[in-house]
Amino acid sequence: MPKQLLLIWAIICSGIIAYLCLTDSGNLPAVNFPSLDKIVHFCFHFGFTISWILFFKKELKGKESEDFKAYLIAFIFSVFFGITIEILQGALTATRAADVTDILANALGAVIAVFSAIAFKRQIDKI
Repeated sequence: MPKQLLLIWAIICSGIIAYLCLTDSGNLPAVNFPSLDKIVHFCFHFGFTISWILFFKKELKGKESEDFKAYLIAFIFSVFFGITIEILQGALTATRAADVTDILANALGAVIAVFSAIAFKRQIDKI
């Protein structure tokens, strides 16, 4: 898959996550499920990190050390993106608040994404 397509996909995923995290929560359907918010944060950052890993692996293509860089850059980007979203939720929205446990769920999603990408390296390398 061309790296430009992977970049567009990663940017679209990032934009959707940012929009959903910063939109008025009153516009979202109310669901009564324990820890659903943390599960959503985990899933968002799992997908976010995988999307960026795919792009960075293509961008840095080559040796094993380049794979490590792709994983590391995507992980760090995901963590900082999650922290930024939490800060923006506290600063720009009236119906949302910054939450440290959301940052932890984001980071856990990113960690699991990196380990999943390593586990499925052969399949990912075919993309």
